[in-house]
Amino acid sequence: MTSRSGILAGGNFIIDHVKLIDAWPEQDMLTFIRSETSSNGGGPYNVLKDLAAMRVSYPLAAAGLVGKDANGDWILRDCQSTGIDITQLRQTNQAPTSYTDAMTVSGTGRRTFFHQLGANALLGESHFDFTRTQAKIFHLGYLMLLSEMDQLLDDGRTIASRVLEAAQTAGLLTSVDLVSADNPQFSQITAAALPFTDFLILNEIEAGKAAGLDIKSTPVDLAKIKTAAQKLLSQGVRREVIIHFEAGAIVAEKNGAVHHQSSLKLPAGFIAGATGAGDAFAAGYLHGTHENGSIPDRLKLAVCTAAMCLTHPTPSLGLKPVAECLELATELGFR
Repeated sequence: MTSRSGILAGGNFIIDHVKLIDAWPEQDMLTFIRSETSSNGGGPYNVLKDLAAMRVSYPLAAAGLVGKDANGDWILRDCQSTGIDITQLRQTNQAPTSYTDAMTVSGTGRRTFFHQLGANALLGESHFDFTRTQAKIFHLGYLMLLSEMDQLLDDGRTIASRVLEAAQTAGLLTSVDLVSADNPQFSQITAAALPFTDFLILNEIEAGKAAGLDIKSTPVDLAKIKTAAQKLLSQGVRREVIIHFEAGAIVAEKNGAVHHQSSLKLPAGFIAGATGAGDAFAAGYLHGTHENGSIPDRLKLAVCTAAMCLTHPTPSLGLKPVAECLELATELGFR
């Protein structure tokens, strides 16, 4: 039997237009755009670009849907230029390539997103063929931002849950990420996917919405976050729930073990932008998982890759090789 290797990431492929602004304006008021760049966007696209920048040694592949337009062509060329297999990254003339305008306040790194669903809304079960991959892990993102995949069926399942089941049947481990969106069916859409999810990676806002708990607080309440993680495990997650937040992250295992990792101590002026930091965390954690690292080692790398992402306003251009990301822990220390 051929051993599996590599990460196949499917779901949202987006062009991000990142604009650095002076401040967030009040309604009807004006603010200045100081700079702007266009880059990769969407969970799977960001994770793949991050892993490529981290110079991992295993294959990377994309599965998704983009438009037959200039933005779609740009995404295909960009993936190919970084060694990402685009066999299952298809084009359609039924919708434009998805894009997001990400407004980032220069002084704080806080961002707000304006999103065009585009071709991602049409991505469905027929666009995934797990017989054509020898990847070890299938990473799917983002639930709540994939209209067809999020569709609730008469049996309580979703299209996403069926895709995840197909991946597991083919022998892949599955990883799922969510997006922080206001969706009245947030918990139902998430719950449908959990029994077919090995690793659930999400932030504390998404964890609270998925678990039906109010866990967001300042400072962070670790007990509440652990409770949410354990509830999601009880709802079907097969191996681990990974919740990241500004001060760090926790991992709750199916066997009851819980691990905690603080984030890095970042000096003033370190943050150039926060776009893609959650995906960079996921990339670090998935790399450690692929390489059979211990959970503490995976968490350490994940908070380092998230911090490295913050050094650039775009989602992936701040990422460096794995060893350089880990050096941040020595240079900066943990909270």
